[in-house]
Amino acid sequence: VQLVESGGGLAQPGASLSLSCAASGGPISLYTMAWFRRAPGKEYEFIAASRRSGDSIYYDDSLKGRFTISRDDAKDTIYLQMNGLKPEDTAVYYCVALFAPGRNSVPRSSYEWRYWGEGTLVTVSE
Repeated sequence: VQLVESGGGLAQPGASLSLSCAASGGPISLYTMAWFRRAPGKEYEFIAASRRSGDSIYYDDSLKGRFTISRDDAKDTIYLQMNGLKPEDTAVYYCVALFAPGRNSVPRSSYEWRYWGEGTLVTVSE
């Protein structure tokens, strides 16, 4: 499956941004989907994940409440709504996918996710 993110850009502190990730090459209904980010000089950070069929959603505890993941399987698209942006949210945001139909848990380590988009840059600054 191929993933393409969009919606990044420059935002002021406190603002909101909505990211989208369009998938092709396979229906996302078969995949667990997630968002990661990577700030300059830092490791990949798990943000949120939505299991196939959207029956379960997981968040990093530090971001839960400001960030919301959603998916539209009919459009093969997932979204990340980001509110109350802070300068420390500046990073490249990646859409990722995992095909693991027999797996109940959602990995939070970046290396376990097979499919990655190229990322979209979000910069939060005055």
